[in-house]
Amino acid sequence: MSTTSPIRCAVVLVSGGMDSAVTLAIAREQGFVCYALSVAYGQRHASELAAAERVARTLGAAEHKVVTVDLRSIGGSALTADAIAVPEHAVSGIPVTYVPARNTIMLSIALGWAEVLGATAVFCGVNAVDYSGYPDCRPEFIAAFEQLANLATKAGVEGTRLRVQAPLMRLSKSDIVREGVRLGVDFAATVSCYQADAEGRACGRCDACRLRAQGFADAAVTDPTRYR
Repeated sequence: MSTTSPIRCAVVLVSGGMDSAVTLAIAREQGFVCYALSVAYGQRHASELAAAERVARTLGAAEHKVVTVDLRSIGGSALTADAIAVPEHAVSGIPVTYVPARNTIMLSIALGWAEVLGATAVFCGVNAVDYSGYPDCRPEFIAAFEQLANLATKAGVEGTRLRVQAPLMRLSKSDIVREGVRLGVDFAATVSCYQADAEGRACGRCDACRLRAQGFADAAVTDPTRYR
C-alpha cells in the first residue's frame, strides 16, 4: 500500500514586499505546493510586481499569476490616486495609504483561484504588530474572511474546508526579518516602499520604508534595501 501523502496546494498572495516573501517561504516549509498570486491594482509602486516575480521564482512557486484589477478608477488612497501624497512622516489614525477594500479584493481573487486549483489554504502576509493600522490587517478580518470562504464556495459547501493563514500576524518586523533569514529569503529581491521608482529603489521616508528599516535594525541584520 502506498504511504505517499497527498499533495497539498496553497495560493499565496505575493506583493513583492518582505512580508509576503517570508509568508511564501513559510508556506513552502509547511509542505505546500505554492501558487503565487499578485494583483496589479493600479498601485503607484508598480515595481513591486517585478519584485513579486523575482520572489516567486527564487522561492520555488509552482506558478506565478498576476491579475489586474483597476482600483485606480475609484481612488481614495495615496497608492492609487496621484493627487493624494504619500505621507513621509508618522500620522495618527488610519493613514491615506490605506487602499479601500484591497485585502478583501485580493483574498477574494485568491479564493477563486484556490477553488479552481483544489487548494486547501490561502496565505497572506498581513501583520497586526508593526504595521500602519489598516483595518484589513487584523486577526478579526482574517477569521471573518475564512468563515466567508467556507460559506460562499462550492468546495466549502461540499466539505472541503479552506484555511486562510496569516503566519506573520503576531510577529514584529524584526521577528519577520529573523524568520526570513532562517528560511533563506533574499530580502534584496523585495520592494516595500510605497513610492519606489521604476528600478525598485526606495524613498526611505514613507511608513513602509521606516517600518522596514527599523525591523532590520532591531534584528541586527544588514538592510539590503536600495535607496534613491
